[in-house]
Amino acid sequence: MEEFLISARPDLQEARAEWLKTLANERRLAMLTVDAYERDTRQFLQFLTGHCGGPPGLSDIAELKPVDLRAFLAHRRNGGAGARSLGRGLSGIRSLLRFLERRGMANAAGAVAMRAPKQPKSLPKPLTAQDAKRVVAAREQLAEEPWIAARNAAVLTLLYGSGLRISEALGLTGADLAQPSDTVLRIVGKGGKTRLVPILPVALQAVAEYRRLCPYHLSPEAPLFRGARGGPLAPAIIQREMQKMRSALNLPDTATPHALRHSFATHLLARGGDLRTIQELLGHASLSTTQVYTGVDTSRLLEIYDAAHPRA
Repeated sequence: MEEFLISARPDLQEARAEWLKTLANERRLAMLTVDAYERDTRQFLQFLTGHCGGPPGLSDIAELKPVDLRAFLAHRRNGGAGARSLGRGLSGIRSLLRFLERRGMANAAGAVAMRAPKQPKSLPKPLTAQDAKRVVAAREQLAEEPWIAARNAAVLTLLYGSGLRISEALGLTGADLAQPSDTVLRIVGKGGKTRLVPILPVALQAVAEYRRLCPYHLSPEAPLFRGARGGPLAPAIIQREMQKMRSALNLPDTATPHALRHSFATHLLARGGDLRTIQELLGHASLSTTQVYTGVDTSRLLEIYDAAHPRA
């Protein structure tokens, strides 16, 4: 993790550093989540420096009241932070205070009792089935180098065909999908949660074509997908390629790599897939996270209702 200047006394800095290590090593939170919590709590300590008249220490944290937390949220809201950012910030502060409370250094009751800002309801924005098929097709890829075009098609096919996150697809190694018999992938997702994901024949074919054309040796322990110079492929490259395809194929701005994962779930649901199965395939910790997709394809749900309900 990148080092930042922290506005806090040494005792609080040390305790906070230990908390961040616990998040990453023991709770195994995703690094993006740890980075967000680091940033949010750093902003909180910077706020407290002005609020308390100097860099805060453990004694200041121990005396925090709900009014102090509300003042911080108001400060962030005035700075343009939205409800999602405020909610995540409060979540990070709660986590830190609970950590300190378990060690007898603070009282987390005030933070736990506070209500998080009401979150706006937003539905995933999947592509249509036709557009998703165009995006993953090898013939539609815009890269001039054949092996790079095949690489992009393989990555995008895994996102749509198996519902992988882009980080999960780019985390595959040369040992993955190396044989025609490799029809299931073991994916370690957010929070270290492991799931088994079936791989469609079309995805295996796309990966095999990429392997055939790739100019670099794909050793079992090294990354499967490579950048133009042979290093690990960065997510930004796939995001940039998708941006080009949006323009070329006249797709909406919501057509992103992650939208292919949304499309995977939405199209499965539309074809009769049950939420529990889709939850497992996506690696969601709770069914409530998966249920958001029921709001995307209401026409299909109404068809099922009309066909199944005795009084329909």
